[in-house]
Amino acid sequence: MANEKRKNLTPVQQEYHQFEQARETKRPVLKNCVRAFFVGGFICAIGQAISYFYMYFFDFTEKTVGNPTVATMVFLAMLLTGFGVYDRLAQFAGAGSAVPVTGFGNAVISAAIEHRTEGFVLGVGGNMFKLAGSVILFGTFSAFVVALIKTIAIKWGGLG
Repeated sequence: MANEKRKNLTPVQQEYHQFEQARETKRPVLKNCVRAFFVGGFICAIGQAISYFYMYFFDFTEKTVGNPTVATMVFLAMLLTGFGVYDRLAQFAGAGSAVPVTGFGNAVISAAIEHRTEGFVLGVGGNMFKLAGSVILFGTFSAFVVALIKTIAIKWGGLG
């Protein structure tokens, strides 16, 4: 398919295509994947350590420890973003820092920091959830759909 498109190009377009390919930045895909894997895993290990901390010192159970752990991880990401540390980590790790829940905290606070000069209400409040709003929307919607499917399967499918 790509060869067919290249055949239809004029000689000048083909020359430009070769010029473009020669100067295209070569991305170290494997290296980036390894970085993302290890940094994302390290963030998750920190989250697990926080879970164990809450279970040991505050008598949470495995079922109830999730909410305070997530809140703590989001708070830490927001704090580190405010100090400029998380942005450097994200530059190094790529998706490894964006995919865990800490990426959500980073997205929320980054928008708030960016628009703080416009005031607290219209700047911070109005723009804080621009990027994260879609995550909240689709996360809530997908949770509803999964719960609906589970309810239908249990009630009408006899799986309960």
